[in-house]
Amino acid sequence: MMRRLFWVGVGVAVTVVVVRNGRRIAEAYLPQGATDVVDGATRLTRAVGTARSQFAAGFAEREAQLTHDLVGEADVDELRAHRSQHVGELRDALGSRRARPDRAAPADWAGPLDDPDDDGEAAFF
Repeated sequence: MMRRLFWVGVGVAVTVVVVRNGRRIAEAYLPQGATDVVDGATRLTRAVGTARSQFAAGFAEREAQLTHDLVGEADVDELRAHRSQHVGELRDALGSRRARPDRAAPADWAGPLDDPDDDGEAAFF
């Protein structure tokens, strides 16, 4: 355990030294505005990351709101856990409803199948 902790400390120390010397070398040998460009790109990257995280948080909040509006106070995880039981109950309820002759659909329930405005010259058929 101490060995690992030692090497983590060595890694941190080397990283700090490399970053400091790297910045000093970059400022010495790069043109005057190059470090400003890098800083601007870094700021832009951070701004995009912040915008992305705020968008994700807003998206999650809106999703939670829509889910609550759709299912109310129901426990969605519990419903998913007992999905097969609920589907069976719904099928049983629909099966008994379908068996009733007074609830039969009329023969022309789909409406007319021919389009009266179709002149037969439609290019997509």
